Amino acid sequence: MASLTREILSNDPSAVSSAGLDMKIEVIVIPVSDVDRAKEFYRRLGWRLDQTPPGVVQLTPHGSACSVQFGAKLTSATPGSGKGYVIVSDIEAAWNALLAAGIKVGEIFHLGPDGPVPGPDPEHRTYRSRALFSDPDGNSWVLQEITSRLPGRIDPGATSFGSASDLASALRRAEAAHGQHEARTGQADKNWPDWYAEYMVRERNGQELPQ
Repeated sequence: MASLTREILSNDPSAVSSAGLDMKIEVIVIPVSDVDRAKEFYRRLGWRLDQTPPGVVQLTPHGSACSVQFGAKLTSATPGSGKGYVIVSDIEAAWNALLAAGIKVGEIFHLGPDGPVPGPDPEHRTYRSRALFSDPDGNSWVLQEITSRLPGRIDPGATSFGSASDLASALRRAEAAHGQHEARTGQADKNWPDWYAEYMVRERNGQELPQ
């Protein structure tokens, strides 16, 4: 019987490259021992409860295109063995929101040249500041502040923000940077909307920022 799969060799000229194929991660399955307890925990995080077939619980973080799922028969992985990253634009605001929701979350730290250092990065440099929390089963989450992406991480032809709060945070950073720009030039900038837009797009795409 012929194989139902076909191996495509890299030097096959008729092969279609997957490099430009549009693929998006839709769902991550996390292993839990108590579905109702996990559901209550993730709803306390403010994650949206989605409509699903019986036996599947799906929740989606605000502003995220990817969801998490769990259920009694979805995975054979050991409960508590999952790990993921939750990205925020303001780690201190997110940390305070988690505490207010009754979530036990570790202290904020940032990555220094010699390892973790207590407190957020003094300059709030992207990717540096983090905090850790876990669900009741021990599935661990890294809360990470990202305000701009490394070059190549974002399609430069399409700049978007996942939520109104992300956009608002970007506007505040642009406002602060623009204030420094006006201080350097010594005059008010009547074209500040253009400057804001340029700053926000470049920051989002990991490009050199305007001065």
